[in-house]
Amino acid sequence: MKIQLNEREVKVDAGATLFQLRDREKPGADVLVHNGAAVSEDVTLSEGDGVNLIQRGEIPPADELEALMTARHTPGVHAKIKGATVGIAGLGGLGSAIAVALARIGVGRLILADFDVVEPSNLNRQQYFIDQLGQTKAEALETNLQRINPYVKYEAHCVRITPDNIEELFSEVDVMVEAFDRADQKAMLLQSFKGAPIVAASGMAGHGSGETIGVRRMGHNMYVVGDLETGAAPGCGLMAPRVGIAAHMQANLVLRILLGEEG
Repeated sequence: MKIQLNEREVKVDAGATLFQLRDREKPGADVLVHNGAAVSEDVTLSEGDGVNLIQRGEIPPADELEALMTARHTPGVHAKIKGATVGIAGLGGLGSAIAVALARIGVGRLILADFDVVEPSNLNRQQYFIDQLGQTKAEALETNLQRINPYVKYEAHCVRITPDNIEELFSEVDVMVEAFDRADQKAMLLQSFKGAPIVAASGMAGHGSGETIGVRRMGHNMYVVGDLETGAAPGCGLMAPRVGIAAHMQANLVLRILLGEEG
């Protein structure tokens, strides 16, 4: 009979058990998942069962991780995005969350750039940890992304992005993400970068309704996520919920562009 082992089809004998499968396929596995539930006792396998054998602390080989990720995507998605390159300018609340989302779905190459360092005030919304305070955001984020998906290619640059270096940094991207905090930086990128579609953001401060955050197309090659109004100000700070909504809407828009569903 046939079952799914770590998202690939394998044959087992009728009456075979979970422990027998572990001993045959992955003797070191210390976490056994049967049909979505972790189990500690042996069970008899049935046709079509799903089994995951996990060894704590082990990084799956690239082909196995790809198979696991592919199985959770809509068919054909992974094959398209694993060859794509996405640039992210700014690695704060938006950029760090966008990078995490794109790493998790398996975009093949991420080019990351920010000159800043991790500060305590960043931790209320950005994808860093207390023990990374003082590190450059480029270095810290690459470390975190490597732990999420080591098979994505990361290029992290600790550099201030200017009109003079933006094309050199991001010349090979399929989609460009604007994730700056300041309006002047946003304007600089929109004026200086040419070529690939741009996914920008404006207006996600405070704790108002997330339903006001939307996607607007601005011309042929630019999209803006946010409410276009609510900027950071006294009494209206930047916090994880609304920033996270905007960041994930940006990441989803990048995915749609890569899949040819926006155009």
